[in-house]
Amino acid sequence: MGKEIERKFRVQADWQPQGAGVRIAQGYLCAVPERTVRVRVRGGRGYLTVKGKNEGISRAEFEYEVPLADAEAMLQLCEQPLIEKTRYLLPQGELCWEVDVFAGANEGLIVAEIELPSPDTPFARPAWLGEEVSDDPRYYNSSLQRHPYKEW
Repeated sequence: MGKEIERKFRVQADWQPQGAGVRIAQGYLCAVPERTVRVRVRGGRGYLTVKGKNEGISRAEFEYEVPLADAEAMLQLCEQPLIEKTRYLLPQGELCWEVDVFAGANEGLIVAEIELPSPDTPFARPAWLGEEVSDDPRYYNSSLQRHPYKEW
């Protein structure tokens, strides 16, 4: 079984993107606390992801590549608005920060995530890292779809 162990943080306003980043459009076919089913188009490729209920910073995760045309068609079935963002990857030793700069209904929000091999894995905190929001459900992408950042 796939497992995601992830910590999430706000990013301070003075952070500046480096590199081109990758545009992502994603939507949800199902977004209830017990499970989410996400469709994503990232870098010209399509993905279908099923995630289980959060247990702290961990949850079951299964991701499958699907044909791009199928992913684009499934996005039309998703609740609106779609999540729009540009992702920047910032390697840090064996780990990698993913910094998402949101657009559309969530414009103005910048969030950094780091996936860990175990919940207690130590990691360096970059100077641009803000408050931790791992336990705040408002920052789940599925929540941002229903309650966009611009409405907070």
